[in-house]
Amino acid sequence: MSLLERASVRRVSEALAAAGCETQVIELETTARTARDAAQSLGCELGAIVKSLLFDVAGQPVMALVAGDRQCDTKLLPAALGLKGKAKRADADAVRRATGFSIGGVAPLAHTEPIPIAFDASLRRFATVFAAAGHPHCVFGIAPEVLIEVSGGIESAEIGQAFC
Repeated sequence: MSLLERASVRRVSEALAAAGCETQVIELETTARTARDAAQSLGCELGAIVKSLLFDVAGQPVMALVAGDRQCDTKLLPAALGLKGKAKRADADAVRRATGFSIGGVAPLAHTEPIPIAFDASLRRFATVFAAAGHPHCVFGIAPEVLIEVSGGIESAEIGQAFC
């Protein structure tokens, strides 16, 4: 069975199609579990990889879509989403409950529950960015502005901080 036939991957494909996107999910021969792995597998810049990171802010799951060459500034994330409280990294169980995906394949859309999403504006450096599609060997390419629209993300120039 192709990985493209897995329920989690189909959910992403169907969400993209329902949003009117013509992009297709790609099955990779090598893993895209981490941003570095994905960039190597795709032969693209690390920054063109979208990291879908889940946090908890005052008991509410929130997501940050951050460029692969950046880290999420957790001090600024709550305010970017109009929330108060501290952002704490979600554990694997919380990620699965909120998104329906396992770590390494968390897509920026098609979650099992609505999640506020902040979008790192630095992703606009690229014409096409690549995001996980429900499995560590599946991704899709999409224009940043389209990803903001289909994910319902709120763009923030502050949440994506360069690694020191």
